[in-house]
Amino acid sequence: MRLADAVATEAFGARLAAVVRPGDVVALTGPLGAGKTSVARGLLAALGLEGEAPSPSFAIVQPYAPPETVLPVWHVDLYRLDDPEEVEELGLEDERADGVLLVEWPERAGGRAWPEALRLTLSIEPDGSRRLTAEVPPGWRDRWPI
Repeated sequence: MRLADAVATEAFGARLAAVVRPGDVVALTGPLGAGKTSVARGLLAALGLEGEAPSPSFAIVQPYAPPETVLPVWHVDLYRLDDPEEVEELGLEDERADGVLLVEWPERAGGRAWPEALRLTLSIEPDGSRRLTAEVPPGWRDRWPI
Protein backbone atom coordinates (compact mmCIF):
# COMPACT_ATOMS: atom_id res chain seq x y z
CA MET A 1 0.00 0.00 0.00
CA ARG A 2 1.29 3.47 -0.86
CA LEU A 3 0.81 6.32 1.64
CA ALA A 4 1.37 9.68 -0.04
CA ASP A 5 2.31 11.72 3.04
CA ALA A 6 2.02 12.06 6.84
CA VAL A 7 -1.71 12.83 6.55
CA ALA A 8 -2.30 9.59 4.62
CA THR A 9 -0.15 7.69 7.11
CA GLU A 10 -2.19 9.00 10.05
CA ALA A 11 -5.40 8.21 8.14
CA PHE A 12 -4.21 4.62 7.79
CA GLY A 13 -3.72 4.53 11.57
CA ALA A 14 -7.30 5.77 12.01
CA ARG A 15 -8.59 2.95 9.79
CA LEU A 16 -6.57 0.50 11.83
CA ALA A 17 -8.20 1.83 15.01
CA ALA A 18 -11.58 0.74 13.67
CA VAL A 19 -10.54 -2.94 13.68
CA VAL A 20 -8.23 -3.35 16.69
CA ARG A 21 -9.42 -5.49 19.59
CA PRO A 22 -8.25 -5.99 23.17
CA GLY A 23 -5.25 -8.32 23.16
CA ASP A 24 -3.99 -7.19 19.75
CA VAL A 25 -0.37 -6.41 19.04
CA VAL A 26 0.55 -4.12 16.14
CA ALA A 27 4.27 -4.18 15.37
CA LEU A 28 5.60 -1.19 13.39
CA THR A 29 8.94 -1.59 11.64
CA GLY A 30 10.88 0.78 9.42
CA PRO A 31 13.75 3.25 9.39
CA LEU A 32 13.74 6.53 11.30
CA GLY A 33 11.25 8.90 9.73
CA ALA A 34 9.29 6.21 7.88
CA GLY A 35 6.00 6.98 9.63
CA LYS A 36 5.73 4.52 12.52
CA THR A 37 4.73 7.24 14.97
CA SER A 38 2.35 8.76 12.42
CA VAL A 39 0.47 5.46 12.22
CA ALA A 40 0.36 5.38 16.03
CA ARG A 41 -0.88 8.97 16.22
CA GLY A 42 -3.66 8.27 13.75
CA LEU A 43 -4.76 5.19 15.67
CA LEU A 44 -4.69 7.00 19.02
CA ALA A 45 -6.61 10.00 17.68
CA ALA A 46 -9.28 7.71 16.24
CA LEU A 47 -9.57 6.00 19.62
CA GLY A 48 -10.30 9.38 21.22
CA LEU A 49 -6.97 10.88 22.21
CA GLU A 50 -7.13 14.66 22.05
CA GLY A 51 -3.95 16.45 21.08
CA GLU A 52 -0.86 14.95 19.52
CA ALA A 53 0.55 11.74 20.96
CA PRO A 54 4.23 12.14 21.81
CA SER A 55 6.75 9.63 20.56
CA PRO A 56 7.59 7.32 23.46
CA SER A 57 11.28 7.18 22.48
CA PHE A 58 12.50 8.38 25.87
CA ALA A 59 9.71 7.04 28.09
CA ILE A 60 9.79 3.71 26.18
CA VAL A 61 6.15 3.00 27.17
CA GLN A 62 3.38 5.58 26.91
CA PRO A 63 0.10 4.20 28.29
CA TYR A 64 -3.32 5.55 27.39
CA ALA A 65 -6.52 4.48 29.13
CA PRO A 66 -10.22 5.37 29.21
CA PRO A 67 -11.56 8.00 29.26
CA GLU A 68 -8.56 9.33 27.34
CA THR A 69 -9.05 6.57 24.73
CA VAL A 70 -11.95 4.14 24.25
CA LEU A 71 -9.73 1.20 25.17
CA PRO A 72 -6.30 0.94 26.76
CA VAL A 73 -3.34 1.34 24.42
CA TRP A 74 0.31 0.89 25.29
CA HIS A 75 2.42 2.76 22.75
CA VAL A 76 5.90 1.31 23.02
CA ASP A 77 9.16 2.38 21.37
CA LEU A 78 11.92 -0.19 21.80
CA TYR A 79 14.56 1.77 19.87
CA ARG A 80 16.70 2.47 22.95
CA LEU A 81 16.73 -1.10 24.25
CA ASP A 82 20.00 -2.97 23.89
CA ASP A 83 18.91 -6.46 24.91
CA PRO A 84 15.69 -8.33 24.05
CA GLU A 85 15.48 -9.47 27.69
CA GLU A 86 14.81 -5.84 28.71
CA VAL A 87 11.37 -6.12 27.08
CA GLU A 88 10.22 -8.60 29.72
CA GLU A 89 11.01 -6.03 32.42
CA LEU A 90 8.47 -3.64 30.87
CA GLY A 91 5.56 -5.89 31.92
CA LEU A 92 3.75 -5.52 28.61
CA GLU A 93 2.28 -9.02 28.58
CA ASP A 94 0.52 -8.34 31.89
CA GLU A 95 -1.25 -5.32 30.44
CA ARG A 96 -2.15 -6.21 26.88
CA ALA A 97 -5.09 -8.55 27.54
CA ASP A 98 -7.30 -5.52 28.16
CA GLY A 99 -6.02 -3.31 25.39
CA VAL A 100 -3.80 -2.87 22.37
CA LEU A 101 -0.03 -3.07 22.32
CA LEU A 102 1.39 -0.78 19.64
CA VAL A 103 5.13 -1.48 19.28
CA GLU A 104 7.66 0.55 17.33
CA TRP A 105 11.02 -1.16 16.66
CA PRO A 106 9.69 -4.65 17.59
CA GLU A 107 12.83 -6.28 16.20
CA ARG A 108 14.61 -5.05 19.36
CA ALA A 109 12.49 -7.58 21.29
CA GLY A 110 14.00 -10.50 19.38
CA GLY A 111 12.71 -12.55 16.48
CA ARG A 112 10.23 -14.59 18.47
CA ALA A 113 8.39 -11.75 20.20
CA TRP A 114 4.69 -11.46 19.50
CA PRO A 115 4.25 -14.07 16.74
CA GLU A 116 0.52 -13.23 16.63
CA ALA A 117 1.18 -9.54 15.88
CA LEU A 118 0.01 -7.68 12.82
CA ARG A 119 3.41 -6.69 11.42
CA LEU A 120 3.49 -3.46 9.44
CA THR A 121 6.66 -2.37 7.69
CA LEU A 122 7.02 1.17 6.42
CA SER A 123 9.66 2.27 3.94
CA ILE A 124 10.44 5.61 2.35
CA GLU A 125 10.02 5.77 -1.42
CA PRO A 126 12.22 7.99 -3.65
CA ASP A 127 9.32 10.44 -4.12
CA GLY A 128 8.94 10.86 -0.34
CA SER A 129 5.82 8.75 -0.05
CA ARG A 130 5.69 5.70 2.20
CA ARG A 131 5.22 2.08 1.23
CA LEU A 132 3.42 -0.06 3.78
CA THR A 133 3.60 -3.84 3.67
CA ALA A 134 1.82 -6.14 6.09
CA GLU A 135 2.34 -9.61 7.49
CA VAL A 136 -1.17 -10.63 8.46
CA PRO A 137 -1.45 -13.44 11.03
CA PRO A 138 -4.53 -15.70 11.26
CA GLY A 139 -6.14 -13.62 14.03
CA TRP A 140 -6.23 -10.60 11.72
CA ARG A 141 -7.31 -12.18 8.43
CA ASP A 142 -11.02 -11.48 8.94
CA ARG A 143 -10.18 -7.78 9.52
CA TRP A 144 -7.67 -7.24 6.70
CA PRO A 145 -7.35 -5.37 4.40
CA ILE A 146 -8.55 -2.18 6.00
